[in-house]
Amino acid sequence: MDQPKRILVVEDDSHIADLICLHLRDEHFDVVHSADGEKGLRLLEQGGWDALILDLMLPGVDGLEICRRARAMTRYTPIIITSARSSEMHRILGLELGADDYLAKPFSMMELVARVKALLRRVDAMARNLKMDAGSLSSAGLFIDPLTREASLEGRVLDLTPREFDLLYFFARQPGKVFSRLDLLNSVWGYNHEGYEHTVNTHINRLRAKIEADPAQPLRILTVWGRGYKFVAPGESSGDAS
Repeated sequence: MDQPKRILVVEDDSHIADLICLHLRDEHFDVVHSADGEKGLRLLEQGGWDALILDLMLPGVDGLEICRRARAMTRYTPIIITSARSSEMHRILGLELGADDYLAKPFSMMELVARVKALLRRVDAMARNLKMDAGSLSSAGLFIDPLTREASLEGRVLDLTPREFDLLYFFARQPGKVFSRLDLLNSVWGYNHEGYEHTVNTHINRLRAKIEADPAQPLRILTVWGRGYKFVAPGESSGDAS
């Protein structure tokens, strides 16, 4: 019998936390709750979590800092932010820091559970795909190993965030194919964050800064005007891209 998925809930509102834990346990998840940011961060650093449900407004360490710390860790933990901060700025900031999804309070507990399940399915599918095509990728001096989740350029190891690695690997597996920003949100972020496509722009700009000799004149990740982005090996025909 499979072990239940372990979910860490960091939420200081006891009523909301009790409801989240109750609904997740009803779905046979192993749930641990922390009411403050410092304890939540300590629990997160212990590792072994399959997902993190994270409030932004927390005593001690706030949710955005926990999100930032989580994305600096070796193991990738899926994150769903839940917060009363419903402004677009905080949604975008949470996503750009690496959160996988965002629910503004008040929210439906059934929707939260559905999103947790969808996120875990995506992570499991990605793990299966990595095992199936565990072969590394090489393109004009760029080397990507999906098992170790490391990438190097001309022998130099690239310092990529987990999301940047996922984005680069997704592109490199499908050279020459054009993807819209919404395509990339659905495929790499794993959820339809329609309205936040500029999050893709931010990540692509950061990725270009790490893999392009001149990010202002990219040779690998090209913009296809009016359509999106595509990955090519330097020297290949770029068509209508730049």
